[in-house]
Amino acid sequence: MTRFEPSACGGLRVALANVEVMLRWSGAMWLEGERTLIVADLHFEKGSSYAARFGQMLPPYDTRETLDRLDREIAQLAPERLIFLGDSFHDGQGETRLATDDYRRLEGLAVGRELIWAVGNHDSDGPQSLPGDVIDEANIAGLVLRHEPLAGAQPGEVAGHLHPAAKVSSGRATVRRRCFVTDGARIVLPAFGAYTGGLNVLDKAFSNLFEGPVMAGALGPRRVHAVGAKSLRPD
Repeated sequence: MTRFEPSACGGLRVALANVEVMLRWSGAMWLEGERTLIVADLHFEKGSSYAARFGQMLPPYDTRETLDRLDREIAQLAPERLIFLGDSFHDGQGETRLATDDYRRLEGLAVGRELIWAVGNHDSDGPQSLPGDVIDEANIAGLVLRHEPLAGAQPGEVAGHLHPAAKVSSGRATVRRRCFVTDGARIVLPAFGAYTGGLNVLDKAFSNLFEGPVMAGALGPRRVHAVGAKSLRPD
Protein backbone atom coordinates (compact mmCIF):
# COMPACT_ATOMS: atom_id res chain seq x y z
CA MET A 1 0.00 0.00 0.00
CA THR A 2 1.27 3.47 -0.87
CA ARG A 3 2.26 5.54 2.14
CA PHE A 4 2.88 9.27 2.15
CA GLU A 5 5.06 10.70 4.90
CA PRO A 6 4.66 14.45 5.52
CA SER A 7 7.80 16.56 5.52
CA ALA A 8 8.63 19.78 7.37
CA CYS A 9 8.95 21.54 4.00
CA GLY A 10 5.27 20.87 3.23
CA GLY A 11 6.01 18.07 0.79
CA LEU A 12 5.31 14.36 0.98
CA ARG A 13 7.87 11.57 0.98
CA VAL A 14 6.87 8.40 -0.81
CA ALA A 15 8.67 5.16 -1.68
CA LEU A 16 8.36 4.84 -5.44
CA ALA A 17 9.41 1.35 -6.56
CA ASN A 18 11.59 1.28 -3.42
CA VAL A 19 13.19 4.66 -4.23
CA GLU A 20 12.42 7.48 -1.80
CA VAL A 21 11.23 10.63 -3.57
CA MET A 22 9.90 13.95 -2.32
CA LEU A 23 6.73 15.43 -3.80
CA ARG A 24 6.96 19.23 -3.54
CA TRP A 25 3.96 21.53 -3.20
CA SER A 26 5.20 23.40 -6.28
CA GLY A 27 4.44 20.27 -8.34
CA ALA A 28 8.11 19.29 -8.69
CA MET A 29 9.58 15.93 -7.66
CA TRP A 30 12.90 15.88 -5.82
CA LEU A 31 15.42 13.02 -5.74
CA GLU A 32 17.63 14.11 -2.89
CA GLY A 33 20.19 11.33 -3.24
CA GLU A 34 20.69 12.25 -6.89
CA ARG A 35 20.35 16.01 -6.34
CA THR A 36 17.82 15.93 -9.18
CA LEU A 37 14.76 18.15 -9.61
CA ILE A 38 12.06 16.96 -12.03
CA VAL A 39 9.18 18.99 -13.43
CA ALA A 40 6.67 18.07 -16.13
CA ASP A 41 4.60 19.94 -18.70
CA LEU A 42 5.84 23.51 -18.31
CA HIS A 43 4.23 24.55 -21.64
CA PHE A 44 6.37 27.66 -22.01
CA GLU A 45 4.88 30.24 -24.38
CA LYS A 46 1.35 28.84 -24.30
CA GLY A 47 0.01 32.39 -24.10
CA SER A 48 1.88 33.52 -27.22
CA SER A 49 0.86 30.31 -29.01
CA TYR A 50 -2.83 31.03 -28.45
CA ALA A 51 -2.33 34.60 -29.67
CA ALA A 52 -0.51 33.47 -32.83
CA ARG A 53 -2.76 30.55 -33.72
CA PHE A 54 -6.20 31.61 -32.53
CA GLY A 55 -6.02 35.35 -31.94
CA GLN A 56 -6.85 34.64 -28.30
CA MET A 57 -5.01 37.26 -26.29
CA LEU A 58 -4.01 35.64 -23.01
CA PRO A 59 -1.73 37.71 -20.77
CA PRO A 60 1.78 36.94 -22.12
CA TYR A 61 3.36 36.25 -18.76
CA ASP A 62 3.00 32.49 -18.36
CA THR A 63 6.64 31.72 -19.14
CA ARG A 64 7.83 34.32 -16.64
CA GLU A 65 5.52 33.05 -13.91
CA THR A 66 6.54 29.43 -14.51
CA LEU A 67 10.23 30.38 -14.40
CA ASP A 68 9.70 32.34 -11.18
CA ARG A 69 8.26 29.25 -9.49
CA LEU A 70 11.05 27.09 -10.87
CA ASP A 71 13.70 29.55 -9.65
CA ARG A 72 12.28 29.37 -6.13
CA GLU A 73 12.66 25.58 -6.14
CA ILE A 74 16.20 25.83 -7.45
CA ALA A 75 17.13 28.43 -4.82
CA GLN A 76 15.85 26.16 -2.02
CA LEU A 77 17.25 22.85 -3.26
CA ALA A 78 20.37 23.71 -5.31
CA PRO A 79 19.92 20.75 -7.69
CA GLU A 80 22.86 19.39 -9.63
CA ARG A 81 20.53 18.04 -12.32
CA LEU A 82 17.32 19.57 -13.68
CA ILE A 83 14.97 17.48 -15.82
CA PHE A 84 12.08 18.86 -17.87
CA LEU A 85 9.78 15.90 -18.44
CA GLY A 86 8.36 16.82 -21.85
CA ASP A 87 6.02 19.46 -23.27
CA SER A 88 8.41 22.10 -22.02
CA PHE A 89 7.21 24.35 -24.87
CA HIS A 90 3.59 24.50 -25.95
CA ASP A 91 4.53 24.15 -29.62
CA GLY A 92 7.58 23.67 -31.83
CA GLN A 93 8.04 27.42 -32.40
CA GLY A 94 7.77 28.41 -28.74
CA GLU A 95 11.51 28.83 -28.36
CA THR A 96 11.57 31.50 -31.10
CA ARG A 97 8.86 33.56 -29.32
CA LEU A 98 10.65 33.77 -25.97
CA ALA A 99 11.25 37.26 -24.61
CA THR A 100 14.95 38.03 -24.40
CA ASP A 101 14.95 38.01 -20.59
CA ASP A 102 13.14 34.65 -20.46
CA TYR A 103 15.58 33.16 -22.99
CA ARG A 104 18.52 34.26 -20.87
CA ARG A 105 16.92 32.83 -17.74
CA LEU A 106 16.52 29.47 -19.47
CA GLU A 107 20.13 29.60 -20.61
CA GLY A 108 21.16 30.28 -17.04
CA LEU A 109 19.50 27.10 -15.78
CA ALA A 110 22.31 25.08 -17.38
CA VAL A 111 25.08 26.99 -15.59
CA GLY A 112 26.68 24.77 -12.95
CA ARG A 113 24.23 21.89 -13.40
CA GLU A 114 23.07 19.27 -15.87
CA LEU A 115 19.97 20.34 -17.82
CA ILE A 116 17.93 17.63 -19.54
CA TRP A 117 14.97 18.12 -21.87
CA ALA A 118 12.79 15.04 -22.40
CA VAL A 119 10.71 15.45 -25.54
CA GLY A 120 6.93 15.44 -25.44
CA ASN A 121 4.05 15.45 -27.90
CA HIS A 122 4.02 19.28 -28.04
CA ASP A 123 7.80 19.66 -28.49
CA SER A 124 8.92 16.45 -30.19
CA ASP A 125 12.18 17.95 -31.50
CA GLY A 126 13.23 19.57 -28.25
CA PRO A 127 14.84 23.02 -28.07
CA GLN A 128 17.07 24.00 -30.98
CA SER A 129 19.38 26.63 -29.49
CA LEU A 130 19.03 26.45 -25.73
CA PRO A 131 21.66 24.49 -23.78
CA GLY A 132 21.06 21.03 -22.37
CA ASP A 133 20.68 17.43 -23.50
CA VAL A 134 17.57 16.33 -25.43
CA ILE A 135 16.39 12.77 -24.68
CA ASP A 136 13.45 10.42 -25.10
CA GLU A 137 13.77 8.95 -21.63
CA ALA A 138 16.27 8.68 -18.78
CA ASN A 139 17.13 6.04 -16.19
CA ILE A 140 18.09 7.51 -12.82
CA ALA A 141 18.39 5.71 -9.47
CA GLY A 142 16.32 2.80 -10.77
CA LEU A 143 13.52 5.06 -12.07
CA VAL A 144 12.53 5.49 -15.72
CA LEU A 145 11.68 9.07 -16.64
CA ARG A 146 9.64 9.79 -19.77
CA HIS A 147 6.96 12.20 -20.93
CA GLU A 148 4.01 9.93 -21.67
CA PRO A 149 3.15 7.02 -19.38
CA LEU A 150 3.06 3.62 -21.06
CA ALA A 151 0.12 1.25 -20.68
CA GLY A 152 0.41 -1.78 -18.44
CA ALA A 153 2.75 -2.42 -15.55
CA GLN A 154 5.70 -0.02 -15.60
CA PRO A 155 7.47 -0.26 -12.22
CA GLY A 156 9.57 2.81 -11.48
CA GLU A 157 8.04 4.94 -14.23
CA VAL A 158 7.93 8.72 -13.69
CA ALA A 159 5.83 10.49 -16.33
CA GLY A 160 3.77 13.58 -17.04
CA HIS A 161 1.54 14.30 -20.07
CA LEU A 162 -1.84 13.71 -18.40
CA HIS A 163 -1.89 16.78 -16.10
CA PRO A 164 -3.53 14.93 -13.18
CA ALA A 165 -5.98 16.73 -10.90
CA ALA A 166 -7.82 15.55 -7.78
CA LYS A 167 -11.37 16.54 -6.89
CA VAL A 168 -12.32 16.12 -3.24
CA SER A 169 -15.64 16.90 -1.57
CA SER A 170 -16.43 17.42 2.10
CA GLY A 171 -19.74 18.20 3.70
CA ARG A 172 -19.32 21.90 3.01
CA ALA A 173 -17.10 22.37 0.01
CA THR A 174 -15.57 20.82 -3.09
CA VAL A 175 -12.02 21.54 -4.15
CA ARG A 176 -10.13 20.57 -7.30
CA ARG A 177 -6.34 20.73 -7.35
CA ARG A 178 -3.45 19.63 -9.53
CA CYS A 179 -1.90 16.55 -8.03
CA PHE A 180 0.62 13.75 -8.15
CA VAL A 181 -0.97 10.33 -8.56
CA THR A 182 0.75 7.06 -7.67
CA ASP A 183 0.18 3.49 -6.58
CA GLY A 184 3.71 3.19 -5.19
CA ALA A 185 4.99 1.48 -8.34
CA ARG A 186 4.80 4.42 -10.75
CA ILE A 187 3.81 8.08 -10.65
CA VAL A 188 2.33 10.76 -12.88
CA LEU A 189 3.42 14.31 -12.11
CA PRO A 190 1.17 17.38 -12.24
CA ALA A 191 1.68 19.98 -14.93
CA PHE A 192 4.08 22.67 -13.72
CA GLY A 193 3.21 25.37 -16.26
CA ALA A 194 1.23 28.44 -15.24
CA TYR A 195 -1.42 28.09 -17.97
CA THR A 196 -1.94 24.32 -17.78
CA GLY A 197 -5.18 22.70 -16.69
CA GLY A 198 -5.79 19.31 -15.11
CA LEU A 199 -7.46 16.00 -15.97
CA ASN A 200 -9.39 14.27 -13.19
CA VAL A 201 -7.47 11.22 -11.96
CA LEU A 202 -10.68 9.19 -12.20
CA ASP A 203 -10.79 9.77 -15.95
CA LYS A 204 -10.46 6.65 -18.08
CA ALA A 205 -7.07 7.90 -19.35
CA PHE A 206 -5.62 6.77 -16.00
CA SER A 207 -7.51 3.48 -15.78
CA ASN A 208 -4.89 1.23 -17.40
CA LEU A 209 -1.90 2.67 -15.54
CA PHE A 210 -2.25 1.60 -11.93
CA GLU A 211 -2.55 -1.92 -10.57
CA GLY A 212 -3.01 -1.08 -6.90
CA PRO A 213 -5.06 1.54 -5.02
CA VAL A 214 -3.94 5.04 -5.93
CA MET A 215 -3.08 7.96 -3.69
CA ALA A 216 -3.12 11.56 -4.85
CA GLY A 217 -0.84 14.28 -3.58
CA ALA A 218 -3.00 17.37 -4.08
CA LEU A 219 -1.16 20.69 -4.32
CA GLY A 220 -2.12 23.27 -1.73
CA PRO A 221 -0.77 26.80 -1.18
CA ARG A 222 2.03 25.62 1.12
CA ARG A 223 1.80 21.85 1.32
CA VAL A 224 0.91 18.67 -0.52
CA HIS A 225 -2.22 17.00 0.83
CA ALA A 226 -2.46 13.20 0.84
CA VAL A 227 -5.77 12.03 -0.62
CA GLY A 228 -6.84 8.39 -0.57
CA ALA A 229 -8.72 6.74 -3.40
CA LYS A 230 -11.99 6.67 -1.44
CA SER A 231 -11.95 10.46 -1.11
CA LEU A 232 -11.58 11.16 -4.84
CA ARG A 233 -14.60 12.32 -6.80
CA PRO A 234 -15.30 12.48 -10.56
CA ASP A 235 -15.98 15.79 -12.30
